[in-house]
Amino acid sequence: MNMKRISLLLLGLFFTLVSSAQTQWIPVDPDDENFSESCTSIMVGKKASTDGSVMTAHTCDSNYRTWVEMTARKKFKPGESEPVFWGVLHNEEPWDTRNVVEKGRIPAVEETYAYLNTAYPCMNEKQLAMGETTITGRDLLVNKSGLFLIEELQRIALQRCSTARDAIKLIGKLAETYGYGDSGECLTIADKKEVWQLEIFGSGPGKPSAIWVAQRIPDDHVGISANIPRISNVNFNDPDFFMYSNDIKERCKKLGLWDGKEEFKFWKINNGRKPFSIREYFVLNSVAPSLNLKYDAEELPFSVKPDKKISVRDVMSFYRETYEGTEWDQTKNLVAEITRRDSKGNEYKDTIKPVSNFMSNEMRALLNSVKPGVTERVRGIAVIQCSYSHIIQLRDWLPDEVGGVAYFSFDNPAQSPRIPIYSGTISLPSSFYVCGQHRYREDAAIWAYRETNRIATINWDKTRGILEPEIARFEDDMFRTAPSAEFEATELIKAGKSDEAKQLLTRRTHDYALSTMQRWKDLKAQLWSVFARAM
Repeated sequence: MNMKRISLLLLGLFFTLVSSAQTQWIPVDPDDENFSESCTSIMVGKKASTDGSVMTAHTCDSNYRTWVEMTARKKFKPGESEPVFWGVLHNEEPWDTRNVVEKGRIPAVEETYAYLNTAYPCMNEKQLAMGETTITGRDLLVNKSGLFLIEELQRIALQRCSTARDAIKLIGKLAETYGYGDSGECLTIADKKEVWQLEIFGSGPGKPSAIWVAQRIPDDHVGISANIPRISNVNFNDPDFFMYSNDIKERCKKLGLWDGKEEFKFWKINNGRKPFSIREYFVLNSVAPSLNLKYDAEELPFSVKPDKKISVRDVMSFYRETYEGTEWDQTKNLVAEITRRDSKGNEYKDTIKPVSNFMSNEMRALLNSVKPGVTERVRGIAVIQCSYSHIIQLRDWLPDEVGGVAYFSFDNPAQSPRIPIYSGTISLPSSFYVCGQHRYREDAAIWAYRETNRIATINWDKTRGILEPEIARFEDDMFRTAPSAEFEATELIKAGKSDEAKQLLTRRTHDYALSTMQRWKDLKAQLWSVFARAM
């Protein structure tokens, strides 16, 4: 099969998908390999970053809700309680309570902090931030009688805490008291001083509780969690680097997960599979090639000291990664040489690669049916099924309103621009409050990017030269203009004008959101002209 026929098949498949998206919501098969490996979280300690900031991050790589809001502070009266919900990951708008169930209530606090409410809540006004990755544990540990799912633990911690340590303690206490009701999860919890990795599982049969361990990333290290338990040997005598559930040893013995004699390796106890995959290996090996890490090792270091310090733009680059040009490039065998003619009719040879690392399972199967083994699936960091992603930077030399910033993007992080959302941002554009996962909605912000990105995926080899310069242009402008805007906001805060500073930061968020959405709509028209006459 020649490349022209493959390209036409790609185009046909795209139109089929777009047509389906506009007419109905197609449920996701949880066993689909495109959706079974969800989320990547990279962490950077303050001495490992180029500017002294702490970073955590998250990709929401599955069919979760895409509406986003800045949730304001809330006050409670003495003796009041607060509800805990299940089902908040899939509603269509903030006020949509369909399939949202109140599972129980806990005592309220006098006043909560404002926070950035994503599907997995991620940052509050005090520069406390979180990433999330699902890490499937043993079936034995799941106890559906537990009150909490991870997204609600995140919400409550962001509402009530200002430091990573306090957040971990609160999450642990709530989970042990009321029970954790799901399989395993990992949170990468950061404040403006340090970043931790928390892995939490159910407690097994009986009264619901939780088994959990948190380990701190050394200040001069980089870490990553990508859907696999990573915490290994737990040092129960080092409270500066480890926290854990109260009865963890006794409970693990009782459940037959630990004999009390072997080393207490948390990943072995709660999963038992090799504690890293390609994503962990690629990032750790990329930042510290001097360590000569081996992909066939039993386990990798929990975190590594990078050979050179890491900038926030370096982290952004990792989140666009598909391993192109490496041995894990899915398209390395899908390059073809064709003959073209220039404007004068002269023939010349050109190399093309119309199939990208964002290919579907169906396309992969098709190509392998033409030539067995021509491509194999390798899970990239950037994936086409991404709902949204954020890279959060926390800076202790700036006021909280300014110091915390989530560089947020919708859809595939390799194809979408980022928008700065500050801890002090008050509101978001109205289109952010609408989910675009259930159906095609022009009023949902994600579709301003998703339509363009999907068209670009028809032939990424041809279209990346259009999208990637635009991503770089917005990114360059964002970092070029940030110092002056952040200085102005800081001066307003020093002058006692915090509300004015928040309004300034909010305008900056809105400006980037609206300008990127408009630009991606313009690019959609441009890309349609590229493919107007097929390929």
